[in-house]
Amino acid sequence: MNGKPDRVIVVDDDPELRALLRRFLSDHGFDTRAVESGAALDRELSRNPADAIVLDLMMPGEDGLSICRRLRAAGDMTPILMLTARGDPIDRIVGLETGMDDYLSKPFEPRELVARLSAVLRRTRGWRDVATDDIVTVGTLEINLSTRTATRGGTVLKLSSREFALLAALVRSRGRPLSRSQLIERALGRDAEVTDRAVDVQVARLRRAIGDQADAAELIKTVWGVGYVLVSDGA
Repeated sequence: MNGKPDRVIVVDDDPELRALLRRFLSDHGFDTRAVESGAALDRELSRNPADAIVLDLMMPGEDGLSICRRLRAAGDMTPILMLTARGDPIDRIVGLETGMDDYLSKPFEPRELVARLSAVLRRTRGWRDVATDDIVTVGTLEINLSTRTATRGGTVLKLSSREFALLAALVRSRGRPLSRSQLIERALGRDAEVTDRAVDVQVARLRRAIGDQADAAELIKTVWGVGYVLVSDGA
């Protein structure tokens, strides 16, 4: 620990909940700011970057999914934990497709928010702590496990922290298939509440992000009855 608190921005249109979460997270050691909308979030990010964003799904105007999609499209890969009052798993799958890193359904225990947020931050910090020369090349794909960046054919890929975590887990097990449960544990943590369907959705998103196409040589292959494996081009 370097003693520097993680910077968190809470985005929620409910002023009471916003104040509660800011106070609670601040009491638990986070450098916390709270804003009411996507536009206010943009202003905060322009002044000072964040290490994580706690984002409400249901907001008037630009909702959480739209904000998440917009940030990812602009190349902002700040980890996002989505708060939702909905229980429909389809909403969670759509959230994963837009690039969120975790979700928490309302109502929730504030302590669970702290635990989920800490887990997301540990995962992203973990890749920064890898040795600086830890660069892996697979076909035309180059993965830098230190800077948490990837390129393919010289083009920088836009990956969310969750997508990079999945890619890194596949890289570390290159040539050996990983089951969905192994992918969840190695990329997202033992306590992550992620369904097999959500893993499939995220792997599909990762494939699109790295340029894998079914009619060409794929890097990530499905091993039926097992899970997924990372192979070299043309394998």
